[in-house]
Amino acid sequence: MVVTATRVEEGAFDLPVAIDSVGATRIQQDQLQINLSESLSRVPGLVVQNRWNYAQDLQISSRGFGARAPFGARGIRLYQDDIPATMPDGQGQTGSFSLASAQRIEVLRGPFSTLYGNAAGGVVSIFTEDGPPIPFVQGQVIGGSFGTWNAIAKLGGQTQGLNYMMAANHFETDGYRDHSTASRDQFNAKLKFELDGDTRFTLIANTLYQPEALDPLGLTRAELQANPKQADPAATLFDTRKTVGQQQGGATIERSVGADTTLRVTGYTGHRTVRQYLALLGTADTSSGGVTDLDGNYGGVDARITTRLAVGGGPLTLTVGAQYDRQDQARKGFVNNNGALGDLRRDEEDTVRDQDVYAEAEWAPLPALSLLAGVRSSDVRFSSDDHYITATNPDDSGGVKYSHVSPVAGVVWHATKDANLYANWGNGFETPTFIELAYRNVGTGLNFGLQPAISRSIEIGAKAYVFETQRINLATFDTHTSNEIIIDASTGGRTTYKNAGKTRRHGVEAEWEGALGGGFTGYAAYTYLSATFAEATTTGIPPQLVPAGSHLPAVPANSAYAELAWTRADWAGFSTALEFQYADKLYVNERNTDSSAAYSVVNARAGIEQRTGVWTVREFVRVNNLFDRNYVGSVIVGDTNARYFEPAATRNFLLGVSVNAKF
Repeated sequence: MVVTATRVEEGAFDLPVAIDSVGATRIQQDQLQINLSESLSRVPGLVVQNRWNYAQDLQISSRGFGARAPFGARGIRLYQDDIPATMPDGQGQTGSFSLASAQRIEVLRGPFSTLYGNAAGGVVSIFTEDGPPIPFVQGQVIGGSFGTWNAIAKLGGQTQGLNYMMAANHFETDGYRDHSTASRDQFNAKLKFELDGDTRFTLIANTLYQPEALDPLGLTRAELQANPKQADPAATLFDTRKTVGQQQGGATIERSVGADTTLRVTGYTGHRTVRQYLALLGTADTSSGGVTDLDGNYGGVDARITTRLAVGGGPLTLTVGAQYDRQDQARKGFVNNNGALGDLRRDEEDTVRDQDVYAEAEWAPLPALSLLAGVRSSDVRFSSDDHYITATNPDDSGGVKYSHVSPVAGVVWHATKDANLYANWGNGFETPTFIELAYRNVGTGLNFGLQPAISRSIEIGAKAYVFETQRINLATFDTHTSNEIIIDASTGGRTTYKNAGKTRRHGVEAEWEGALGGGFTGYAAYTYLSATFAEATTTGIPPQLVPAGSHLPAVPANSAYAELAWTRADWAGFSTALEFQYADKLYVNERNTDSSAAYSVVNARAGIEQRTGVWTVREFVRVNNLFDRNYVGSVIVGDTNARYFEPAATRNFLLGVSVNAKF
């Protein structure tokens, strides 16, 4: 399993980090190909919760980092083809990821994620497929419960020095719950050129348009028990919804300088718009409104040089790089006149940029010993220019700067050719995002008093191959964080944040995968995670005590995934599998006053395939939540209206057919 987490291609087995790579078959075959939760729920340490709410995106956390996010992804870094899907402030979105053209998804957990910048918990990187040597065209149609369907078209190949892959899809759903319809149009393209024997050039372009995705909001416990499919009445009163548009492009040039040195430069630019109707009027002059309107440009460049040499009798790979990213965003707020756009209540120009330098070195002084170390110096700056100034709403312009130096180090002992033991240590930091700076409990303007969270982690693990067909990974970790960013108050879609004291996360991850004979294969992953407040703090208005030992919300203490698959190639390519997923209860706030129940669900899938000449046809059926369980898939942390619970769908199905032709 080859990964690029250290910015050079290496075998994951030989790295002193917890990393998984999920391939194209797992991502695309027998799946809807819309949500990361379809394929990443199998990764230990990672929690990907499908809200069944396309207005708020998925909720993703890695070892407990990012669980507080009421929408989008925070606390972890997201990349597509080395282009950040996380902005310089740490806010990311997964909706733009093209799963239909994904070759693999890498998931890095633990201290080494800090080498990617402003992130504490992990990195999720998606990579687009290369075109195959023989060109092809493919069409897929997938449909199922709740009026859900996805139509996909792909084209890829290689000709005269040009490698190309293009994918487009149109997705629609009526939604499992009331007031939750959504649609999405996506396009992704990758072009690769061999300019000469030493120079390679790659172009990436993608678009996303998601209009008027309805938001059913969370439910109170009483509403959940009465009817989990309903939307909260405020959702229809204020017609809560979100429209997102994004266009992005990037280019990478890689040049070999001699036999042992490579120079790589990646640049990107994009434009993103968001308009979201929240569950409040926002009529007060200092309220910022009940409609959020964002219009921004972003871009950046990453340049690095990698060289290989011999030091002390062992090979050394050294990478040195610099990165600059910037986002300029016009933020406006309007009154929400029960679903209609009202008067202006906020108008500002927000800018965030980072400029970082980093270095990584891997050295094998002995055949049985490898060392990996790195450091990143980060400088993140926020500024806001306020244009909405009235007699009761003063000029709130201002700015803040966060800087941090993050070292990491790891060691691998190659005990045998089939067994490695490793340890790593590092620290990292996580700045507040612009969304977390956006509001204060009292007064107007940005909450520049928020400080970055600083984490220190240690991890010990083992990786082994057993009986040639079995793979086992084990890891135990311990992370201490100061100035943890937590939710202070949340009302009607508007959330304020504060710094708590110290928190601690420690746990165990275990993973097994292997062939069982007779066409059977198996996979199992388990995570235990204790995420608690190491010091007492307060939250809410008025402030209420959060005792030391309280659990961080939205973090399951135990989670597991298992799969048993069977394939008979001689039966028209028949394959089938059972999937099992378990998640412990989720606390809904820092005070742990309520929680969603633990749940277990079973999914089943089966498919067949026919090949005739240049044609390949595949059909599949998938049944999710086979035993029709009622359960809560995710929670909205700290909602002051007690609308914590986001129900997951009961039994539902998908049917799909794909037609592939080579030419």
